[in-house]
Amino acid sequence: MAQQTDNSAAKNLSRQAVEMWAAESSIDETIFAEGYQNHQAPLATGGTGSIDLATWAGIVAENHKAFPDLKVEIFGQIAEGDRVSTHWRFFGTQQGSYLGQPASGRPVNWTGVQIDRIADGKIAESWVVWDYFTLRHELGVGN
Repeated sequence: MAQQTDNSAAKNLSRQAVEMWAAESSIDETIFAEGYQNHQAPLATGGTGSIDLATWAGIVAENHKAFPDLKVEIFGQIAEGDRVSTHWRFFGTQQGSYLGQPASGRPVNWTGVQIDRIADGKIAESWVVWDYFTLRHELGVGN
């Protein structure tokens, strides 16, 4: 049976994790459980897979450099049992290198859904599905 958790506290944890992508945010690893895993479909580098907290934090830090004006908008959240689903949008301008692509000055705007599993008041695991193809198109990759 899924562990029950306080829905508002769980939603706040998930909101904090998603909002760490915003350029003006810092990365707070204390909200994640030991052994945290982030499952991505797709990975920004292609394919699907899982990454640990250190790798995830590195990706977020690189995004801060590539998109120094990146903003996060949360459309909504649903919490049930030990899971929180967050529907979000990221938008900004590519002003630094990203995935081997030099700064383009192009605006970007993509959406996604993140489902977090909360255990003992921390995010233990995340599943993320995001619009990789729109981002690539907006950056002019493969056009």
